Amino acid sequence: MSERYESLCACCGSPEHRAMSRRTFMNLLAGSAAGLAIPSTFAADAPAVPTIAYDSIPNPVRLPNDVYFGECSGVALNSRGHIFVLSRGNTTGPAYGAAAAQLLEFAPDGRFVREIGHNLYAWSFAHTVKVDRHDNIWVTDKGSDMVIKFTPEGRVAMVFGRKQEASDEETAPLKHPNPPLPSEPGRFRQVTDVAWDKAGNTYISDGYINSRVAKVDRDGNWLKSWGDRGTGPGQFHTPHSIAVDAHDNVYVADRSNRRIQVFDTEGTFLRQFTIDVPVPPDARPLIGNMPTEAELAAGTFAPGSPWAICISPGPNQVLYSADAFPGRIYKMTLDGKLLGVLGKAGRQPKQFGWIHEMACPSENVLFVAELLNWRIQKLVLHA
Repeated sequence: MSERYESLCACCGSPEHRAMSRRTFMNLLAGSAAGLAIPSTFAADAPAVPTIAYDSIPNPVRLPNDVYFGECSGVALNSRGHIFVLSRGNTTGPAYGAAAAQLLEFAPDGRFVREIGHNLYAWSFAHTVKVDRHDNIWVTDKGSDMVIKFTPEGRVAMVFGRKQEASDEETAPLKHPNPPLPSEPGRFRQVTDVAWDKAGNTYISDGYINSRVAKVDRDGNWLKSWGDRGTGPGQFHTPHSIAVDAHDNVYVADRSNRRIQVFDTEGTFLRQFTIDVPVPPDARPLIGNMPTEAELAAGTFAPGSPWAICISPGPNQVLYSADAFPGRIYKMTLDGKLLGVLGKAGRQPKQFGWIHEMACPSENVLFVAELLNWRIQKLVLHA
């Protein structure tokens, strides 16, 4: 095994994770085409999954002159059908350490409405945007370690977490010690996403370093958190996206562990499932080489690894999940049964470049935010 693989499979340091990483590595490696590894778990002898036909609606949002998207890290809709796009834009550099976050609102017909939070103190490195049932707009910022709640009018209503002080001599990008430093109530380390239950409690996935889920009540009071770095039930390695269904079950996209975990509102583990779908022999990543054995073992670029999840409204809710390679969207029941698959990596309409967040206002309509293609697509699935 390569030194790179050994270093990645030791990312949490525990014997259990190292053992699991080796098992994942062995399970995912496969035959090769021109010497390139293709995951055997998803080879042609795996059960067939229906391919879903769909259309991409041209120009779902229209930017004003001289306004540009950067990497589109988030997309959400409110009850009026307005579209909110969180982009790593509004910056011209420097290449390292630049603030890259901008929140833009569009009408249902794609017309630009406004920018929200221009020059906001929390803007650093955009991650996700969500809208709650009262049309409040919530943003997670990975760079400032903060979660911001805006009113429907675009005013700051609540803030969670705290940005590092610019005057502090220790201020710098966060380290990734192994094992991670203990987490603290009310503070985040590279926070990723939010979701809500029927009582108005907020669930925050936190994140690249802390590897946990936090819970705060409707008034912003810290209630609890659960999870730490690991591979067991209730443990996480990059909880990257989060959603809550109509029965208040909490779904966490445990990205680097290549699985989706489900909990009740108190953090009790209920179940987990993985996405195992054949990879087409002609599949290629949009950027970079084919995933190496180390990258497959690390999980993030393994087929089916959940980068973004969303749950459609009732009464018959479905779960969508997207991966980076081979760049597809998966439609599932809430217990993880695969109903169909769509898309592949690419730069054309109906192709995807690292879907980072999805919004599903109905079962057969999706909005997807792409990092590599700097765009939003509106997808209409054929029933």
